Amino acid sequence: MTISVEGTVEPGYERVAEVFTDNFTSHGDVGAAVCVYREGRPVVDIWAGTADPETGRPWERDTLQLFYSAGKGIVATVAHMLAERGQLDLDAPVAKYWPEFAAAGKADIPVRWLLTHQAGLPVLDSPLPVADVLNWDPVIDALAAQTPVWEPGTAFGYHARTYGWLVGEVVRRVTGATIGQFVADEISGPLGLDLYIGLPSSEEPRVSKLLYAPMPDLSGLSPDNVPEQFRDLLTATLDPGSLLNRTDTTEEIDYNSPQVHQAELPASNGIGTARSLARMYAALIGDLDGVRLLRPDTVTAAIQQQTTGTDRVTFMPTRFATGYQLPAPPYLPCGGPASFGHPGRGGSLAFADPEQGLAFGYVMNYSIAGSPDTRATNLVAALR
Repeated sequence: MTISVEGTVEPGYERVAEVFTDNFTSHGDVGAAVCVYREGRPVVDIWAGTADPETGRPWERDTLQLFYSAGKGIVATVAHMLAERGQLDLDAPVAKYWPEFAAAGKADIPVRWLLTHQAGLPVLDSPLPVADVLNWDPVIDALAAQTPVWEPGTAFGYHARTYGWLVGEVVRRVTGATIGQFVADEISGPLGLDLYIGLPSSEEPRVSKLLYAPMPDLSGLSPDNVPEQFRDLLTATLDPGSLLNRTDTTEEIDYNSPQVHQAELPASNGIGTARSLARMYAALIGDLDGVRLLRPDTVTAAIQQQTTGTDRVTFMPTRFATGYQLPAPPYLPCGGPASFGHPGRGGSLAFADPEQGLAFGYVMNYSIAGSPDTRATNLVAALR
C-alpha cells in the first residue's frame, strides 16, 4: 500500500510523519491529517488519503472533518474566555444565568459542574426525536426539567451529548449568541481557523465522509471472562438501560448528514481541520500571530484537576479539569503530565502541553470504537 503524504515536516519531527504513514498501512486510516505547533509555529502539518472513498475525492489541505468530542475542548475554551472577561462565574449557580434550570432540584448546581461532568445529567428520561435534537430549544427545555440521576457533586460521569447543550445554553444566556456564533466570532475569526460548531452550508463540499469500523460482537461475552477492570464496562455495554447506552438522548444520528453538520451539537459535531485544532490550542498556551485566547493564569486555573477515578457512565479511569480532560495513560494519550485537551469518538485528539510549548491536532475519517486509539497513541509517542 503506497501512501502519498502531503504537507510539511520540520527536521527533527520526521518520526511523526513515519508513524502517520504507518497508520494507513497498518492501522486502517483512510483519510487523515495531523498538525503540531511548537512555541507558536507549525512544525508538522501533513495530510493523506481519501476524503470520500465512494467518489475517490482525495484528502486535501483544507478538507474538513467532524471530530465528535474533540469539540468539547472548544466548548470549554469558550466558557473560560467568558470567565476571564468577568461575564461568567464558574462557581455561581447555573440558574443565575438560566433560571428555568433550577427545576427538579437543580437550583444549586454551579456552572463548573456542567464542565466537570458532576451535574448528574448525562441522559434524558425521555429521548427526543432527531428533529428536536437538531433544533436546540427542545433539548434545552428537556434538560431544564430533567431530574439528576445522581446527587450533583457526589460523583462524575461522562455527559457525552448533554455537556454541549448544558454549557452552550449558559453561553447563550450570558452572551445572547449561540456557542457556534461565539466560536466563529471570537476564536475562528481572529485566528483564521477552519473550525465550526454549526457548519455553514457553503463549506459542506469540503467535509470528509465518516466511515466506521465494524463493532465487535460482545453479546456472547460473560463478565467473568474479561479482566476485572473491564467487567463493569461490559455489563453496562450489554444493558440497554445503562447510563452508558442512554447518553445519546435520541435515536441514531447520521453524522454524515448536512443537516447534522449545520446544527449546533457542541459536544459531538464540531468540524474542522487538524491544523485549526492545533492552532486553537497553541493560542491557549501562547501568543499566536498576535492572538492569545486565555491569560496564563486563566489556563493554570482551568487545567487544575477537578475529578479523578472511575467514571460513573463509562467505567473508565478518567481525569477532568474544568472542561478539559487530563492525561490518564493509556486511555488518554497526551504530551506530558501538564497536558490538557480532549479526544473524540473513533480516534480524533487535540491537546496542548504548556510545559513543552506543544499543541497537537489529529483528525481522521475512519472511526474505530474503543479506547485508547492506537493511531493517536502512536503519533503522540512519536512526538515525544
